[in-house]
Amino acid sequence: MLKSINVFMESLLEVLFPRRCFVCDRVIRKPLIMQGMKISACKTCFDNLSFIKEPVCSVCGRKVEAKESLCEECKLKKHVFISGKFPLSYECIARSVYRFKYNNRPFYAKDYATLIYLSYKDWIEYINPDAFIAVALHRKRLNKRGYNQAEELCRELSKLTKIPTRRGYVKRVVNTLPQKIFDRKHRQINVKKAFIVPKNDVKLKTVIVVDDIFTTGSTIDAISRELRHHGTDGIYFITITAAGT
Repeated sequence: MLKSINVFMESLLEVLFPRRCFVCDRVIRKPLIMQGMKISACKTCFDNLSFIKEPVCSVCGRKVEAKESLCEECKLKKHVFISGKFPLSYECIARSVYRFKYNNRPFYAKDYATLIYLSYKDWIEYINPDAFIAVALHRKRLNKRGYNQAEELCRELSKLTKIPTRRGYVKRVVNTLPQKIFDRKHRQINVKKAFIVPKNDVKLKTVIVVDDIFTTGSTIDAISRELRHHGTDGIYFITITAAGT
């Protein structure tokens, strides 16, 4: 009986709020099925996605030449976090991520999370994090946008992995300018001391920091420094994509 009610409610919701392809944003009749999981995407759009494949940089996850363990950027800069992953190249998903972030498409998070889970569930299980932590928005930007896209992604990842999201564990206390307007050097300066870990009785040993796009790593490094200061040693990241891929 309960199962029948759930199926009915799901069908009703799909009539009232039809699925949209997370790539092109068109309404679709039915989702794709990938490894037994639903993906809201047109088949053509999905087939045109470019997934990141090995070999990749052991730190930032970008593509590298065979037999190389680090990309050129990570050879020059030592990050505070240990390593990270993202499933999609920037070129194929950039417009989608822009809508996710700025055009009121928080529901894309479910499909992004599904792709991340199918791509990296073994990696996540190996790390065995205590929690996912979203890159925080300042309250002024959150009030303007209405949601934090990184928190939406965290929430969906938590549903799939049963790993909790620690909302508010890291807070942004400086309303920084958008990172995209700065070069590498000034990105680091822009987010310096932008984040704090408020007094918290929960001590996390290992975490995965979640954001939409990895660019230079300055934001995740800034969060990682603060986390390390509060006793978190195992710090990794997950994003949807990375600039320059």
